[in-house]
Amino acid sequence: MNDYYELLGVSRNASDDDIKKAYRRLARELHPDANPDDPDAHDKFKEVSLAYETLRDPERRRRYDMFGPDGARAGAGGDPFGGQGFGLGDIFDAFFGGAGGGAGFGARQRGPMRGQDMELLLELDFEDSVFGTRTEISLRAPVPCSTCEASGAKPGTHPQQCSVCGGAGEVRRVRQSLLGQVVTASPCPRCGGMGQEIVDPCPDCRGEGRRTEEKTYEVAVPPGVGDGTQLRLAGRGAAGPRGGPPGDLYLHIRVRPHDRFVRDGQDLVAEIHITFAQAALGTHVTFSALDGDEDLVVPAGTQNGRVFVLRGRGVPAGNGRARGDLRVEVVVETPTDLSKEQQELLRRFAELRGEEVAPADSGFLSRIRSAFK
Repeated sequence: MNDYYELLGVSRNASDDDIKKAYRRLARELHPDANPDDPDAHDKFKEVSLAYETLRDPERRRRYDMFGPDGARAGAGGDPFGGQGFGLGDIFDAFFGGAGGGAGFGARQRGPMRGQDMELLLELDFEDSVFGTRTEISLRAPVPCSTCEASGAKPGTHPQQCSVCGGAGEVRRVRQSLLGQVVTASPCPRCGGMGQEIVDPCPDCRGEGRRTEEKTYEVAVPPGVGDGTQLRLAGRGAAGPRGGPPGDLYLHIRVRPHDRFVRDGQDLVAEIHITFAQAALGTHVTFSALDGDEDLVVPAGTQNGRVFVLRGRGVPAGNGRARGDLRVEVVVETPTDLSKEQQELLRRFAELRGEEVAPADSGFLSRIRSAFK
């Protein structure tokens, strides 16, 4: 997918006016009605419109700059133009400067606006990411003002009907266009689309109906979350202005690495170190898994790299499915600090098996070492 800024022909620090002017120019050039012989005109027009819809919204633009197109689409509502939050009213906005109102096109939402979505990084220990946990998070976010009960008006007063739009929350204009007479609507510049205005604002929130405070939540982290997982906490974002509904809070999970285990999908992978004698003769080893000890039987003749699979001792998969497995790989350690007696025993062992080994002559060993320097 092309970069949205490149599609519109603007720089990444372009102003809102620059983005709107660029889109209006391209919309006229690429509109399917103006290119009846171009079979790709519809797709080009749709792609440019999506870029404009994303970059004209401050929150979606911020998410696009941080996370790309997928991040910009987070929280966007569906519509007949592919679920990108683009509708016919936005075409009229590009041509005539306001959202399509009347003539059957979608009207602006009236009343208090929804609060912004917020994001927070949550770091978890490896064990907590596997089995889940409950933890507290804190963040500074807008909350409803308790002084005015989120109305924005000074105690003892009330918001009044907007004197410009008469409480409709929008102003309408009739314009002539290539398509004929079109009624356009845009948010009322005085009340911001709320239909009410604050004559005597609250002294604590200055008419906003909300103020920023420290908030603490207890979060239930489900089992099996991985590094990079995103958790959505509905209604835990910023409070909307003047009683508007709150946004959502998105937690981006980062998992601290473990010193013994790594994760491979729903499986856990670890190593177990045994000696040469244990590998040759077999042994019982107590292996400490994340959720308890396991008596691991190592049969005689076990080779380096052999993997033992402990079924159902991995990561919970969720949705009622079984846990993954725990895969334990054998690492056979070669001794490096043999005593003379131990060396003689190993030489005797090699002799019985007909295996050639370096003689005990230290000069011979020194020559070998020199050859590899």
